[in-house]
Amino acid sequence: MNDLPPLARMPILILGMMSLLGGVLAGLARLACAVPAVASDAAGLHGALMISAFFGTVISLEGAVAIGRRWAYLAPAAAGASGIVMLAGWPPIIATTLSVIAATIMLAASIQVLRRQTAPFTIVLAIGSVCWLIGSLAWLTADWIAPAVPWWLSFLVTTIAGERLELSRFLPTPALARRVFYGIVGCLLFGNMLSLWQPASGLVIFSAGLLALALWLLRFDIAWRNAHLSGLPQFVAICLLSGYFWLVFAGLLGIGGGFVPGHVWRDSSLHAVGPGFVFAMVFGHAPIIFPAITRLKIPFHPVFYLPLLLLHASLLLHVGANLLDDFDGRKLGGMANALTLALFIAMLLGSMRQGRNATARKTSKKKEVDHGLRC
Repeated sequence: MNDLPPLARMPILILGMMSLLGGVLAGLARLACAVPAVASDAAGLHGALMISAFFGTVISLEGAVAIGRRWAYLAPAAAGASGIVMLAGWPPIIATTLSVIAATIMLAASIQVLRRQTAPFTIVLAIGSVCWLIGSLAWLTADWIAPAVPWWLSFLVTTIAGERLELSRFLPTPALARRVFYGIVGCLLFGNMLSLWQPASGLVIFSAGLLALALWLLRFDIAWRNAHLSGLPQFVAICLLSGYFWLVFAGLLGIGGGFVPGHVWRDSSLHAVGPGFVFAMVFGHAPIIFPAITRLKIPFHPVFYLPLLLLHASLLLHVGANLLDDFDGRKLGGMANALTLALFIAMLLGSMRQGRNATARKTSKKKEVDHGLRC
């Protein structure tokens, strides 16, 4: 009774999707593409819109659904509202404050989960919430986004890693491998902390943590086993594995200084983690997460492989052109990447509508059978 009904969750999800749209258009504005003024004015907030506003909304909304407490929905609501504030051009202090509020509430929700079940994966998920909060506080106090970026990336990476760690319980993972995993998370956190005072050294350590985590997941994740299945489990596994290779690439670039502000590899490093690793995870888990939030089924279809292929192809073009200092190729890759996201969302909505119609037909048929039995 304390949970929020699925229909009432939709406005929060819409806020997050508006942040995604604004973030994508703001990214295109950085590539000199013609976009609405509301997006071009927010070009400098591309990262904040994508990570804190959009992913903050979706991840904290999923967490709120999991614990079933209405107060927990204040986290995604605040995160989504921060995106609207950024796009509206309101004073930055409002967006940063909303981001801090959202992260604080999500951390409280994570503590609630820890009280229910204290396990390695719930601890890692709580660490992800802490990373979002520290990154948002860094943004608030520094008044620019760069100090927040490694913390926000760690928020995304540790959240995904925590969920994969939970599933690794079904595999005979050696105790030493688990200890290595905890050491990797510690490496990420240490690099983040050091980056606040010594950005170059801290970001190299952070990048080494990304590389080590990617290699750990490639070795111990259950995705290798699921890749031999069929249907949705196989699709999810292929999404995951492809994302891990992008995380390896990001770690290698970062060790070479790619995450340092102003470095020629910075754009490639950030996009290897964002569109490469994180959105590959999104493509794989969206058919699972969105039904959990909306209670609307999303039937899987092999055509879902098309946007996944286009995601990686467009990102290869964007990153490769950036490394070769080819602005036109980078712009073309960015535009193709944006169109790929639009295609995937359209396919999700179409599949969701198909699932709703199938459910309606099944319900109608059941009513007809029940009516016939009564007669």
